[in-house]
Amino acid sequence: MPGDALKAVNVYALETGDGLALVDAGWRTATSLDELATALARVGHEVSSVHDVYVTHIHRDHYTLAVELRRRFGTRIGLGRDEAPGLHELLEIASNVPVTSLRELRRSGDPALADAIEAMTAAAEFDADAWEKPDSWLAPGPYDVGTRVLDAVATPGHTRGHLVFHDLDAGLLFAGDHVLPTISPSIGFELGEWDLPLGDYLWSLERILERPDAMLLPAHGAPGPSARARAAELLEHHEVRLAETVQAVDRCGAATASEVARILTWTRRRVPYADLDDFNRMIATCETIAHLDVLVRRGTATVADHPEGALFSLV
Repeated sequence: MPGDALKAVNVYALETGDGLALVDAGWRTATSLDELATALARVGHEVSSVHDVYVTHIHRDHYTLAVELRRRFGTRIGLGRDEAPGLHELLEIASNVPVTSLRELRRSGDPALADAIEAMTAAAEFDADAWEKPDSWLAPGPYDVGTRVLDAVATPGHTRGHLVFHDLDAGLLFAGDHVLPTISPSIGFELGEWDLPLGDYLWSLERILERPDAMLLPAHGAPGPSARARAAELLEHHEVRLAETVQAVDRCGAATASEVARILTWTRRRVPYADLDDFNRMIATCETIAHLDVLVRRGTATVADHPEGALFSLV
């Protein structure tokens, strides 16, 4: 993954008897198809044998190489049906500009950062060839993949249409970015309506706790022995984060999300906001307003319109 702190995305190959099905495909770059072909050759398969890709969500590091596979080999692409509005908007604007995140930055009281991100992303080249509609919009439910049955489970939060694929018989959970082994995924970084993405994400983590446990097969990082255990850790992390957000608002008396984000620290290394680059300041601020929106929904905080951005106060 060029220029990305995550470095790589995991692609899972399933033997079907008729070739291979993939869970996620990767990011369409100048070298990624060759990298995938080399990796599949190591396990005795040709990249041309990939007949289906089940994509967990719409982000480019999961979706766009599937488009290249279809173009070259006729591979079918399945994507969660609730990703349709975001993909349709992306195809319409044909740009890297994260318009929804910019709207949330302005609601958070940081129009200057929004302007800087807009200028930076508008100047970046948009790879229009990497984006097309899927062959199938996947609904939650079981899908036969060779001798396996993958149960597609709706897990909104990271994106609205995120799916995980649960192989109940084998005890495997292909978790995409919903459950990651060492970090919590960004929340709501997509096009379309904002709604309550952190609330959706916490609900989706609870869904994992309600299901039979499985080996965690994440899209980034190493597999883990228990998807449920990691989901529980992520729920606890966000409760801690909500408490820290309350403390930050309490220090201010009333504050915009941008002001709160500047008080909090970021990543596992507790990096100060001032040490982040502009892109990660955008992520941090959008994460903050997502947590503040949940506090409002829980009745812990109130929000009022203000010319400088939504103003949050504790009840």
